Amino acid sequence: MRTYKYLSIVFLIIGIVLSDCMCAVVAFQYSNMLWGIQYRMYSAPAGVAFFYAIPFLVGIIISAAISVIFYRKYIKRRKDNAAGRIA
Repeated sequence: MRTYKYLSIVFLIIGIVLSDCMCAVVAFQYSNMLWGIQYRMYSAPAGVAFFYAIPFLVGIIISAAISVIFYRKYIKRRKDNAAGRIA
């Protein structure tokens, strides 16, 4: 029963770490694009750096969904165990 709770927490932490990494990567790429536009004559706008967030967002959504699924299983098992259905 506790396994679902721990798995829920683990995937929640993975989502939080991914969001922090996403912020760092996008900020670095945005500043890199601004520097490149000013000094190296990049032709793409700086907003292109936000495309780096897409894979992180997918990972965050998936890890959050898995965390919710495991938490719901934990709650269901806890209710069943309290009702005496599971030995």
